[in-house]
Amino acid sequence: MSAEATPSRAKRPVEYEATVTDVRMETHDTATLLLELGSGAGPLDYKAGQFINIDPHQFRALAHQCVYLQEQKGRKEPPRSYSLASAPHERHVAITVKDEEFIPGVTRYPPLLSPLLVHGRLVGAKLKVTGFMGPYVLPDDVTERTDHVLHIVAGSGAVPNFAIVKDALHRGLKLRHTFLASNKTWGDILYREELAELERAAPDRVRVVHTLTREMDETKYGAQVRKGRVAEALLHELIPDRDTCLVYVCGPAITPWDRRKALETRTPATPRFMEAVLGHLHELGIPDKRIKREAYG
Repeated sequence: MSAEATPSRAKRPVEYEATVTDVRMETHDTATLLLELGSGAGPLDYKAGQFINIDPHQFRALAHQCVYLQEQKGRKEPPRSYSLASAPHERHVAITVKDEEFIPGVTRYPPLLSPLLVHGRLVGAKLKVTGFMGPYVLPDDVTERTDHVLHIVAGSGAVPNFAIVKDALHRGLKLRHTFLASNKTWGDILYREELAELERAAPDRVRVVHTLTREMDETKYGAQVRKGRVAEALLHELIPDRDTCLVYVCGPAITPWDRRKALETRTPATPRFMEAVLGHLHELGIPDKRIKREAYG
């Protein structure tokens, strides 16, 4: 998952020199990069669910695109943020990057960094990354607050939640995880086999449910696969403990450009995944204080 970087209230981030040790294609347009971070800045200290920043200006191959986009936008291109797919106990820091589409009339600018990270054959390459940042993590007293965490994700929104589940299981936290992932097709699902393995290894701790919006016959993939978008009825089924559960929602939301366009045309911005899910959760009576969200667009 990626986005333009935003300031974090966490402790001051550190710049590392990273070596790309491997690139694994997860789907046709999404790859996981395994990074070996230099130890000169001290031990790695991050929490599952956080992100790192990568500045596109460090890549010579992107120099012309940076200049062009900066002229178009009237500002310097900021670093991009990528959620960590890894948990702190794992050897490598990992990010999963989706090569975002450019759709004329829908997206305002073409993606800058993600095509290079996904398709650039970067194994062995060195790059600078800054980390670790972000409040999208489990609270230190999570087991005092709840015994059930519902993860609601769309597409690459699965990245930080995947890390959070792995970390909680590794630490032996007494939590049940329901992982609800929305995708277009069966082939678009990130970490499909890894999530299934987590569920097989800890069926009392992990339940995985998929919703698919563009499959003709979702039943061939099993009872855990549903058709359509995340709907209120499905959330009603998955959240029997609405007063005590914690909900972590990650996926696309209305962008600032969408909002500006809505103001200019005097038409409301079309809700995206985040707005739709939050609406359902509020209808079910789940208060904001029990919902953690991470949006991109």
